[in-house]
Amino acid sequence: MSTEQSKGYPKETSDNSSANAAMMPEINCDMGEGCVNDAQLMPFIQAANIACGYHAGDETTMWETVKLALQYKVSIGAHVSFLDRGNFGRSEIRLPPEDVYELVLQQLFILQEIVSSFDTSIRHVKPHGALYNMSALDPSLAAAIARAVKDFDQQLVLYGLSGSHSVEEAKKIGLATRREVFADRSYQDDGRLTPRQLPGALITDPEKAWQQVMQMITRGNVTTLSGKIIPVVAETICVHGDGVQALPILQRIHEGLKQTVHT
Repeated sequence: MSTEQSKGYPKETSDNSSANAAMMPEINCDMGEGCVNDAQLMPFIQAANIACGYHAGDETTMWETVKLALQYKVSIGAHVSFLDRGNFGRSEIRLPPEDVYELVLQQLFILQEIVSSFDTSIRHVKPHGALYNMSALDPSLAAAIARAVKDFDQQLVLYGLSGSHSVEEAKKIGLATRREVFADRSYQDDGRLTPRQLPGALITDPEKAWQQVMQMITRGNVTTLSGKIIPVVAETICVHGDGVQALPILQRIHEGLKQTVHT
């Protein structure tokens, strides 16, 4: 792959909008990050991405979050990150792919030890923060993460940004994927999420978040911060658990999807 190609996303092919509308995507949420509202959020999601201690969380929070997920019949996922608690895993760290491979494996083993005590297992893996964004753009990092996930358990599902190398590299080695979109973040014209430090990056209005979700599900596209319409495929929808409006956003989406299914 050329340098130019490796620095951008593969071109996303949007599914037919009616097909998108027929099958409602799941809602996932980043959890176990030290926020106090995990128990309030859990009834409104289908998948929990649990911090494995590298950017947030510890043995106690992992144990408590797994217990909550089982209580609400929510799928358990590993939220793997750079080892960067000081910056909450949101600062870019340049590592060779082989080190990223080991980084991911280490966190999977950490969470697996916790879930084994409940006689259950990890279902999916989602990179966090800078690792998520960097691997979406870099096929070598994406491939390293995908290999680590498959080598740990080839039945796991890898969550990656819709239209990104994360999804493409996982598919190349036969790993199941879910293409992810975001309810509480705005998009750039090239398919990236708007960097958090820029104005308009975060969507905090529950109604606006719901309208973006509906557009992504029913039309297979999203309107970027500049007003451009770009294709996305919404197989799983993320709401960040640490967002100040996480609960009302999840409640609005939950209610909206319930009404959509019954109409």
